[in-house]
Amino acid sequence: MKADYIPYVEELIELAIKEDIGDGDHTSLCCIPSEERGRMRLLCKQEGIIAGIEVAEMILHRLDKTVHFEQLLEDGARVKPGDVAFYVEGRLQSLLQAERILLNVMQRMSGVATQTAVYADRLAGLHTKVLDTRKTTPGMRVLEKMAVKIGGGENHRIGLFDMILLKDNHIDFAGGIRNAVTGAKQYLAAKGKQIPIEYEVRSLEDIDEVFAAGGVDRIMFDNFTVEQTREAVAKVAGRCETESSGGITLDTLRDYAETGVDFISVGALTHQIKSLDMSLKAC
Repeated sequence: MKADYIPYVEELIELAIKEDIGDGDHTSLCCIPSEERGRMRLLCKQEGIIAGIEVAEMILHRLDKTVHFEQLLEDGARVKPGDVAFYVEGRLQSLLQAERILLNVMQRMSGVATQTAVYADRLAGLHTKVLDTRKTTPGMRVLEKMAVKIGGGENHRIGLFDMILLKDNHIDFAGGIRNAVTGAKQYLAAKGKQIPIEYEVRSLEDIDEVFAAGGVDRIMFDNFTVEQTREAVAKVAGRCETESSGGITLDTLRDYAETGVDFISVGALTHQIKSLDMSLKAC
């Protein structure tokens, strides 16, 4: 896990504990002696790519530092029904408190990783990479973007703070391409910041205007056809990175990639997924 992700993950864990446990897990407290110990296993019940094992260990150790975590699989492993990802041993009250929290995280992350792997596999042999977007579950963005990487995809910007992306509304409100590009460059210079600038173009003619205004780090072709994308990639001619976005499906993904575009962003990696089935069971 990237070091700069850890604070976000820790904050999410705290929120998850607060909303699930509140003033106590009264179900476990009423029937499980406080020092009773036991062992459980994370059982996979569906084929896919497993993700979130590292976070599950963080959740367990946040609730009880004495829990013993025996990891059998790594994040990114392909799993099938019956596979065991890890064993945990410790105070039963702690294990039961962690159960739903870590399952919610792992099932969601594994669903994202599994979906991403399908798209990444479709691009096998090509240099094009599939990117995620900001279409994420509020509060879980870092976890979902971690899962995209685990599944073989790449991350676009994390948020509004680590890249300037000049989209249609920004451009229209700024008064056009030149104003938007110039304004972005002046802003970064004034703030002493070094973050990439990406520009969303809506036509082939827009590409010429972007370079006339001084150029950017990446150009996004928004809702271009495959043929338009091929022409756009040729027009950029390696002067900056290129990205395709808008309405690209699994069926059309490779057609777009074969135009030579560097990246294809797909919101479905995170907002149209099915959680992977798994359970934490006594053993």
